[in-house]
Amino acid sequence: MSAIDPGMEALLETFVYESNTMLEQLDEILLDSERAQNISHENIDSIFRIMHTVKGSAAMMGFTAISSLGHAVEDVFFIVRETPDKLTKVFSDLFDLVFQSSDFLKREVERVTSSNYEEGDPSALVERLHHLAAVMKGQSPLEETASSAAAAKSAEAGSDTANADELHKIRVFFEDDSQMENMRAFMLLTQLANCCDILESVPAHPESDSSLCADIIKNGFLIMCRPLDSLSDVIKIIENSLNIKSYEIIPDEEASFRAAESSDSSEGKGEASEAKTAGAAGGASGKTGAGGSKQSLISVNQAKLDMLMDLVGEIVTAESMVASNPDLKGLKLDNFTKSVRELRKLTDELQDVVMSIRMVPLTGTFQKMNRIVRDMTKKLDKKVELVTFGGETEVDKTINDTIADPFMHMIRNAIDHAIESPEERLALGKPEAGTITLNARNAGGEILIDVADDGRGLDTEKILIKARNNGLLTKPESEYTDKEIFQMIMLPGFSTNAEVTEYSGRGVGMDVVRKNIEKVGGSISIHSVKKEGTTFTIKIPLTLAIVDGMNISVGDTVFTLPITSIKQSFNITDPSQVLHNTDGTEMILLRGECYPIIRLHDHFNIATEKTEVMEGIMIQVESGNSIACLFADELLGEYQVVVKPFPAFFNKYNLKGHGLSGCSILGDGSISLILDVGNLMNLS
Repeated sequence: MSAIDPGMEALLETFVYESNTMLEQLDEILLDSERAQNISHENIDSIFRIMHTVKGSAAMMGFTAISSLGHAVEDVFFIVRETPDKLTKVFSDLFDLVFQSSDFLKREVERVTSSNYEEGDPSALVERLHHLAAVMKGQSPLEETASSAAAAKSAEAGSDTANADELHKIRVFFEDDSQMENMRAFMLLTQLANCCDILESVPAHPESDSSLCADIIKNGFLIMCRPLDSLSDVIKIIENSLNIKSYEIIPDEEASFRAAESSDSSEGKGEASEAKTAGAAGGASGKTGAGGSKQSLISVNQAKLDMLMDLVGEIVTAESMVASNPDLKGLKLDNFTKSVRELRKLTDELQDVVMSIRMVPLTGTFQKMNRIVRDMTKKLDKKVELVTFGGETEVDKTINDTIADPFMHMIRNAIDHAIESPEERLALGKPEAGTITLNARNAGGEILIDVADDGRGLDTEKILIKARNNGLLTKPESEYTDKEIFQMIMLPGFSTNAEVTEYSGRGVGMDVVRKNIEKVGGSISIHSVKKEGTTFTIKIPLTLAIVDGMNISVGDTVFTLPITSIKQSFNITDPSQVLHNTDGTEMILLRGECYPIIRLHDHFNIATEKTEVMEGIMIQVESGNSIACLFADELLGEYQVVVKPFPAFFNKYNLKGHGLSGCSILGDGSISLILDVGNLMNLS
């Protein structure tokens, strides 16, 4: 395990978050540049800065593998930045190599939080990067390694003392009790490195010694820099940095840039420094005044958001229990009722705010799919374009994380199974490049996401043959509709690929997609036209924690139906509407269409007096493309319910498979079972 200094443990989450963000940005820049077959000066600078930051942060944390590989990539882009024309002859090789490096870095960053983390070995990638740098400069790998490292070191240290006259001096003071001032100083230097070609400080290497905190607190942190453009860029970064109390720009005649200034801290010096700081706080900085521009975004651990959502759920439940307390029945309590209404308004607002905090746009997940498309098209020698719409659509963070794997499986399947080779597409009169489309949109309380391709479409005959060979058919083949046949590809172990490839043919994939979608309360439907393409439509809830539900009773049991699953409810006045099949199942005729009836008291074996269809209530529900009617005793009303998972010891009973997705506590303290409409229909 790579030893982490105890003082660095608090920064580990920040390192992982920031590194992942920058590596995703790196992939995006590389993909855009590779598609354009050109890389702009701005993107070259961005890649150089990303790798410089990742390298520096990893070195600070003690992650040698990440730091050394980041340094090697930085060396290459230092050459590209200085002599862009050198890129032409190595363009393709460079992008392949940097993508591989990005993959290695992502894996390492993902693993660093593990208790048994062992660093990977990037030496092969580092050696190839050094060789590529040598090719670009026409030198041997050994000579290039030395020269590029020296060049990078020179750029980092800013050791060009010949231009010291042009340097600006700035003294920075951190907020009281901000703690770890030496690390904050180092992080500030890291930010400033992007806009300065010379950068020095007193203390010179603040990250190396935590005992420097006392000096930085007392005397401030002294920065000497030469900006790439203007001093205002440097000042802007300082003003927007966290935990900065004040700063002052020191005129040349007052500056004494000596290490002794940090180590010799007499009382008189300290008082003079404090006086200067007070003046700077009211003048140059204004950080503590009303005009200061503090950062408005912060990073929060997702576990804390989960805990906050759980607490809000408990508050919603407690508020409902207070308002519905049976001890208050029949009492006229006007003031109490007014207070309860106000409490309900506030809990609703609190719930909305907390839910909005957890919402994240799908853009990041969509962008990650670009990398899948890029890698697969190169290996399978196909041409595919990924088009996305609705990336700004927001979903709960937990759902967003869960659907990334299904998207990956579906896009891999589309490229491997559906999209034809360029030659085949041209012969069919199609464009040489296939198109995969991701389209997200809001639909009431749900999100709809289409994953579509313009490939060869699903072949119902092949699917039926495969299903027959695998013993999956449950009725004569002639009775299956196209939609039912399409759904067969979601069955475990089903695959239409004749050969096992790197991406498919092992009989896994689409069943995993269905399970992951259902895990977050979603459903998936398929529409396909042979030789034209296939569209998978995923329907997922906005959030998992709190849902709007309709409570219904069956005997003494209360069930909750998600409002988004309900189409309508009605009473049957004409018994002839109910049709009886030869296998004992029932159908109901509504406006010329027949739908299956699911009697909840029969399905769950619940005793009830209302067994005749004209005595109870029918609720028409839908899931995906399926529609059915549930028969219950009566509707109890619409409520917001907090979804609770079943206790772990119920797992052996497969309650979800029997049509239950969770439970909720009602206002009177009793339990309501939440129905899973999709699984109920599958069982009927």
